[in-house]
Amino acid sequence: MRNSIECREIEKLFKGDGIETYALKDVNLKITEGEFVSIIGPSGSGKSTLLSILGTLDIPSSGEMLYENKPTNKLSNKQMADFRFENIGFIFQQFHLIPTLTALENIMAPLFGRKVTYDKKQRAQELLEMVGLKDKENSLPAQLSGGQQQRVAIARALVHEPNWLLADEPTGNLDTETGEIIFQLLLSLNREKGCGVLFVTHDPELANRANRKIEMRDGLLIADTVVNQYA
Repeated sequence: MRNSIECREIEKLFKGDGIETYALKDVNLKITEGEFVSIIGPSGSGKSTLLSILGTLDIPSSGEMLYENKPTNKLSNKQMADFRFENIGFIFQQFHLIPTLTALENIMAPLFGRKVTYDKKQRAQELLEMVGLKDKENSLPAQLSGGQQQRVAIARALVHEPNWLLADEPTGNLDTETGEIIFQLLLSLNREKGCGVLFVTHDPELANRANRKIEMRDGLLIADTVVNQYA
């Protein structure tokens, strides 16, 4: 049986200067491991907030987030960190690579201080080869193109073999050709490794190439559509 992530009546309220703003309102959503899901909507619609809550980087103001039907809000900070490490890989628009570390070291970074049963360097080298950057092992981020940096970021997200990849505008800072390479890489990871992919985008064309498309506006989930049976 495949794992699932589920939001039940999720709301996220931000308060400041006497003003209350709902980033999310009454969101109900269930996503099953292995799905390739796009989340689309205009700026400020709540896409990134939803992704952060699904990835347990943020907590809702009300409602609950469940993993395998178990509420994550009852986890301690350490348990939450362990949960993220064991289950979720994050990919961001800005790459967030450490500038003083090589490509190989950046991929290994999530494993620093962690006890694992495999050789950390070997795992990172295998992933670097998988994303087509075997010859960039000792390169610093400043020596890599935007597309290459994003591929390093994807390899870093995979280093602990997560069940889920959460990608927030991963092609937003890339040209069309490079963005297509990144999208195809995520698609192949979904197909070959079976990990669930949640892909936030402003691009309707990319959104329509997912298995399933979530549309948001003003913090509301306004549509949940099966787009392609097989992406």
